[in-house]
Amino acid sequence: MRETRGAIIVGGSSGIGEALARALADEGYEIGLAARRTERMRAIGAELPTKTAVATMDVTDTADAREGFFELAAAMPSVDVVVISAGTAAMNPDLEWEAERKTIDVNVRGFTVIATAAMEYFESTLDHSRAGDGHLVGISSVAAHFGVGGVQAYNASKAYVSTYLEGLRARQADRDADVTITTVEPGFVDTDLSMGGFWECSPETAAEQIARAIRKKRTHVYVPRRWRLVAWFLQAMPESVLRRLLS
Repeated sequence: MRETRGAIIVGGSSGIGEALARALADEGYEIGLAARRTERMRAIGAELPTKTAVATMDVTDTADAREGFFELAAAMPSVDVVVISAGTAAMNPDLEWEAERKTIDVNVRGFTVIATAAMEYFESTLDHSRAGDGHLVGISSVAAHFGVGGVQAYNASKAYVSTYLEGLRARQADRDADVTITTVEPGFVDTDLSMGGFWECSPETAAEQIARAIRKKRTHVYVPRRWRLVAWFLQAMPESVLRRLLS
């Protein structure tokens, strides 16, 4: 087995992405960080116990993001895991177009360009020295399971992320490459994007559980795990009751 393992984390300059970079580095992964804040990523990399590569990336510039992903992958000795943690959220009850557009650009278009680039990378660089041909991890949200006024674009974008990853897993049935695809659906996590609420956990707790899901090659995980109860409850609830509860 090859000793060197590498993980690219897109959106790794803060929040869950930063915490996961630290958790995976502690497990021996060399880390590739991609985000807009170059100096912040360099500061994080200097604190990690393993080697770090940094790529300045704005996922809304899809052509540049795609090129930057492959350049970052080429700069690393190995890429076994790709985590898409870049995301944005905004309260927008007045449906201002710029706020909705930004959410769609980051959470849908930006997510998709990295997801497709990661799958292309894994499928074109098959390496039998590693256990499997790669691992794609997408950070979605429990919010994917319901719509709420004011954050309708965010919830819809996370529904897209979860469904897209589900589609990629179905696609793998007809492919030679053995790529694990994990959907992560956090509840409230104490990051800049959090709008607060019950059962809020720290980014470090979220990262610990995501790292465990990577080790176990899970296809789906709620973070914290008890949020699966909320998701099941919301899915079973009649829409009329759900709307009154969430209004």
